[in-house]
Amino acid sequence: MKTHLRQFAAAAAIAAGFAIASPSAAAAAAPIHICTFPGSPSAALDQAVAKEALARAGIAATFVDGGLPGGNDDDGVSLKELRRTLGHGCDLIAGFPRSSVADAASEAMLFSRGYLRADYVSIEAGARAREAAAPVVVAATYGSPSQLIAVQEQHVRFDLENTPDLTVDAVASGRAMRAIVWYPAVVAYRQAHSGQHFDVSKTRSPYSDWQLVFAFGLGAKALQQKVDRALGAMAADGRLDALTHEWTLPASVQTARGTPARFAYLDGPVAPAGHGSLRDAAYSANRAGHIVKISDAAASPTFDDAQVAHGKRLYGSNCAKCHGADMQGITAPALSGPAFAPVSGSHLTIGGIYTYMSTNMPADRPGKLKDDEYADIMAYLLNANGYGPGKTKMTAEAARASTTLLNAGPRGVIHAAK
Repeated sequence: MKTHLRQFAAAAAIAAGFAIASPSAAAAAAPIHICTFPGSPSAALDQAVAKEALARAGIAATFVDGGLPGGNDDDGVSLKELRRTLGHGCDLIAGFPRSSVADAASEAMLFSRGYLRADYVSIEAGARAREAAAPVVVAATYGSPSQLIAVQEQHVRFDLENTPDLTVDAVASGRAMRAIVWYPAVVAYRQAHSGQHFDVSKTRSPYSDWQLVFAFGLGAKALQQKVDRALGAMAADGRLDALTHEWTLPASVQTARGTPARFAYLDGPVAPAGHGSLRDAAYSANRAGHIVKISDAAASPTFDDAQVAHGKRLYGSNCAKCHGADMQGITAPALSGPAFAPVSGSHLTIGGIYTYMSTNMPADRPGKLKDDEYADIMAYLLNANGYGPGKTKMTAEAARASTTLLNAGPRGVIHAAK
């Protein structure tokens, strides 16, 4: 369930070596190095805001091409890699996505105030006529919050695309009726395809709401404070609004009332009484066609202490890089806490989580682990969310079949067992 940072913000190439004008007092100082995420839809905006903020702060700067690791792979960017990069190739990362469900990086980095609210939205091609009998196909971006939100939809097929741009294009070209996608990707697509229009609506999910910020190393407090003051001044005089206007979700969408889109996570459509909510327990992936089909299942699994211990080791080597050592979320969503396992009212099932994990994770090599290894990781995840071990070992079949809703266990939500 990881968030690919390269997918967050990219139509424009990084302007390598582009120096920012600065007052003569700062001209003699070595310029700081600014990095953006390769392939990010918001790269052009990130550069424009960084250029203005650094100029106002009186700091000479240059954009660095290829300064961030993991630009084009599917393995994300780990917190360790980001910490190593900041201060060694990059002094500032522009366009860093922050979210309340993936925010553990604050212990290892400093951040500016947000300069753009960047939500995940639902889009449709408004002018297209629909065929009532046709199957509903929903596009989403593989391995991103887009997919995490979209898989809660019932009775649809999913078109899983590799990039946000392709996700938007799935709707524009008619491959999908709807898509859930990061809003800056919609803006970048419209910029590249003049005249293209989409109907945009909100999604309601812990994974929907993000902010773009600047990220700094822990030793760059003075730089962070200067940039923050510059951003504050830009907000006060309207310059920030001018730079971000085209990228900002329209107020009419932000304030829309009623049912906000069909991709609801916590309060979306509920299955008939007695059958559980959003029965995402079992789905099969047709990798050639990128189609995922939702189906039903049943039962509730148990697990033992040995599985928790082994699952912890497996989690540390396969999942912690993006989800955090304590499941707190880093560049991927948290796997513990109320956003993931609320006290009540969850619309995620244990079987759905297990099936998603065993089919799609780890993102660099989906499905590389054995069934019993995925079951052990699932046991560790359940234990981290308040479920106590028993005497019976959990099998992959039992985990996959479970329609039990993932609410916090009787011991309450805790961080990953030490």
